[in-house]
Amino acid sequence: MNPTPEVTALRRILFLCTGNSCRSQMAEGWARALASDRIKAWSAGLEAHGLNPQAVLVMREAGVDISRQRSKTLDEVAHLEFDCVVTVCDHARETCPLFPGRTHRIHAAFDDPPTLARQAASPEEALGIYRRVRDEIRDFVLGLPELVSRRGDA
Repeated sequence: MNPTPEVTALRRILFLCTGNSCRSQMAEGWARALASDRIKAWSAGLEAHGLNPQAVLVMREAGVDISRQRSKTLDEVAHLEFDCVVTVCDHARETCPLFPGRTHRIHAAFDDPPTLARQAASPEEALGIYRRVRDEIRDFVLGLPELVSRRGDA
């Protein structure tokens, strides 16, 4: 008797931030690169601020190209259903709208690289901030499929 492979539905995850320019974009990129067999990822913002070039650069350094992604507002993804919404900044958490159905919300606040980089002593120091946050987001995304499953999204 041949065992039938278990078919697992992809979890539909939305990464939500204020401007959908940096943190949520990096999270979407990591989810697509590291967990595309378990996660279908989108990102959006309360506003669309454009794609942050430093975020694109540090993600490219890590082997993930997010240059084809674009900054989107919640209105642009409103027609989609999500299993989980991950707010990646405190402002998005505070103003996140309710989503219909069984959409779970997870809050994972990450430092805002553009804000912190303004106080950097050099462009290289500024990129170091982006790299640190990039790596923190990667580590979070690596554990996300398990976290979502434990919340009963099956």
